[in-house]
Amino acid sequence: MVSAKAARGGSTIGELRQSGAMKLLFPRPDPALLQTIVINTAGGITGGDSFTLNARAEAQAALSLTTQAAERAYRAQPGQVAALRNTLTVDSGATLHWLPQESILYDGCALRRHLTVDLAQDASLLLVEPLVFGRAAMGEALRHAYFRDRIEVNRAGQPLFHDAMTLSGDVTAHLAAPHIAAGAGALATLIYVAPDAEARLPRLRAQLPNSAGASLIGPDLLVARILAADSFDLRQSLVPILGALSGDTLPRSWMT
Repeated sequence: MVSAKAARGGSTIGELRQSGAMKLLFPRPDPALLQTIVINTAGGITGGDSFTLNARAEAQAALSLTTQAAERAYRAQPGQVAALRNTLTVDSGATLHWLPQESILYDGCALRRHLTVDLAQDASLLLVEPLVFGRAAMGEALRHAYFRDRIEVNRAGQPLFHDAMTLSGDVTAHLAAPHIAAGAGALATLIYVAPDAEARLPRLRAQLPNSAGASLIGPDLLVARILAADSFDLRQSLVPILGALSGDTLPRSWMT
């Protein structure tokens, strides 16, 4: 568990508890924003693993979370499914950036992932979830895989944006269908909640590739989905977009 609290001149650690293979580091490049790097010292996720992260931006604080590198979901043993649950809370007047690097699915993986975000009425959020369906450069394909993903963003106790996806079996063949992903090997979901969301829409759309789209779902809720051939192309799109939406505070781990 980690929380950021408002302090003179910016944000600092409010609470920190960690155990097991999940560790947190704080590089502190920007005192106005508490930057946190999540590290999985196990080197990846496989069937039977269970990871939980709870993070909170307290009132008027700013918290950014990213990962040291791409997360990897490896082959699981029959009957075993890994679980990854992240819960984010953003209090009144606070800002939270959830900016993990890619999650890479390997053939034979079995993973359930659930992200829940609870926003105060006047809280702000920048969220991205990049996903890679096997490493294209290695010629990998997902012929036998299971992935269930759910994102829930609530505000003041009411649903704001809920999204779910389940992929099972021959994922590569499924994604090859022209009406599904037309053979794309990577996907990102982006959510931006802030008063200037509508003003951000034209520039965001100008930055998107042809295989992406963005919509203003509410006056302060912007959602985009990006399909790309592989993780390299996905990053080429995401880095400038996230840089702009984060106010040029994109974590340095994204630049390596």
